[in-house]
Amino acid sequence: MKLTVQVKLLPTPVQAAALEETLHACNEAAPWVSSVAFEKDIKRNFALREHTYTAVKDRWGLGAQAAQHVIKKTCDAYTTLRANLKAGNLGKPGSQRYRRAVEKPIAFRQEGAQPYDDRMLSWQHTQRTVSIWTLSGRMKGVAFTASREHLARLALYRKGESDLLYRDGMLFLTATCEVPEAEPNVDVTEFLGVDLGIVNIATTSDGQIMAGRRLNRGRLRERVLRQKLQRKNTPSAKRRLKKRRRKEARRARDINHKIAKHVVAEAERTGRGIALEDLTGIRARVRLRKPQRATLHSWAFAQLGAFIACKARRAGVPVVFVDPACTSQQCCACGRIDKKSRASQALFTCRNCGVVAHADRNASHNIARKGEAVWAAGRESRVPATP
Repeated sequence: MKLTVQVKLLPTPVQAAALEETLHACNEAAPWVSSVAFEKDIKRNFALREHTYTAVKDRWGLGAQAAQHVIKKTCDAYTTLRANLKAGNLGKPGSQRYRRAVEKPIAFRQEGAQPYDDRMLSWQHTQRTVSIWTLSGRMKGVAFTASREHLARLALYRKGESDLLYRDGMLFLTATCEVPEAEPNVDVTEFLGVDLGIVNIATTSDGQIMAGRRLNRGRLRERVLRQKLQRKNTPSAKRRLKKRRRKEARRARDINHKIAKHVVAEAERTGRGIALEDLTGIRARVRLRKPQRATLHSWAFAQLGAFIACKARRAGVPVVFVDPACTSQQCCACGRIDKKSRASQALFTCRNCGVVAHADRNASHNIARKGEAVWAAGRESRVPATP
């Protein structure tokens, strides 16, 4: 499986200036290539090279490999756009958001990431340095640092391209690693159900509740602060907004990583699989009042599900996604489905058998049961062949 490792570069002032100049040149060339691709309606890599390759080299002074990667990056951006349009991620055809995406060329930020292959970038793992191509020539001995785990993964499994990017005054390299997966455990018969929510980020069928109170309070605090600073619109307010950007996303990402690690470790320890709800499209299906919309749209359920699936693949733990319909309205004891049984956000009271339970725990048991049914229906037959 493919994982990325991000390392922080520690260049000298001369090296940093050369790297930033190279990054800016590549990202100045990319919008021009994008406009040519848009005007001529040519989005394929080799066809677009005929119209842009020579001009990119001569006008911005890029090397052969760098020019090809600028063109390839542009084509990849249009491929991603087509996939998002096809999946409906940018609204319905004819909508304002859809038209904004298709009626003009794709733009690139001045400090956007630039791909590097092994001809332009080489790693010296023992010295913790890289040799990297720039407009000023080959820069050798550019130091980098990362955590011990990431350095080991980089030395063992790095394969393919790396991306140079500039963020918050620092330069980073993001490398692609091909990490081997563990042999999946196909003999599991039980599943750990995980109910995802906003009030409680995750609730397992073992009864563990990962409350989201602290995260939600932090989201509200950041949102209120952003509104105040945006209303002020002074230079100091803008500086503070810039300083605090991505803080909320980093906090949520860290919490999701910790929850995913805990869930996968528990499933691996007990020899079970993991059952999750398939919540795709929930934002389009649910209708909420305006004050609740920000909370719903900041709910990172897809990220948590992706983290659990990724860590489970590395550990050899099977993961199944089940239909979320009626999981919060069905009694885990008698199976009766009744909307009125969900007395409140936290309380479930079955109107058929009288069972009283925590609503999210009840839902997690239903998800676990659905996961076992899906796995049993889709797994290979283990019955011995008739002699």
